[in-house]
Amino acid sequence: MLYPPECGGCGKKGACWCVQCQEQVKILNGELCEVCGLPLEKTGVCDTCRADRPRFRALRAWAVFEEPLQSALHNLKYRRNMSMGNALAVHMADFVQALNWPIDVIVPVPLGRKRRRERGYNQVGMIALPLALALEVRYVPKGLARRKETRSQVGLSKQERRENVREAFQAAAGMSGKNVLVMDDVSTTGSTLSSSAEALYFSGAKDVYALTVARALPHHGLQHA
Repeated sequence: MLYPPECGGCGKKGACWCVQCQEQVKILNGELCEVCGLPLEKTGVCDTCRADRPRFRALRAWAVFEEPLQSALHNLKYRRNMSMGNALAVHMADFVQALNWPIDVIVPVPLGRKRRRERGYNQVGMIALPLALALEVRYVPKGLARRKETRSQVGLSKQERRENVREAFQAAAGMSGKNVLVMDDVSTTGSTLSSSAEALYFSGAKDVYALTVARALPHHGLQHA
């Protein structure tokens, strides 16, 4: 009563993720590219993925990266509103189960050392852990490590993003033969997830699927892959 929670999406007091914000989330479904998960007019693989297929088997995002979800992720990432991790995972669980992917483990995309020291936690892990519990699969927070520090992907072109994360990750032992779900908070071009998948395949992973909470779509002025 003294310190009621505030909604991560709109700031309204009373709940960390209010009903109104939940109802405004645009779930990303319908006809999607079978590989990268971007909207298509009909079922199949988009031209971009045909020309240059990403390393993951498939990428899906729960929702479109716009308000109020954008603010919710910002509050989790930069304002230490860690309750948003569990709140979002609860709503994502049914979506991920419906994908019917044969997942053995969930691995979050890791932060670089500098960002981890500044932030104190990996915001992706705050969502990935409760999601793994809901799906009853193993959560491996150190399944991937950064081999090098990278620039922020914000503002970079598709090619710059790809170069920025080239060979940036190294998979831990124990991924051999596993179906891995690698997870990030937001995807734009999918370059980070593709690089992560490449590292996991190099370590012997059987299949690598990619999942994000949100997807930035081309009509937002962002380039896609």
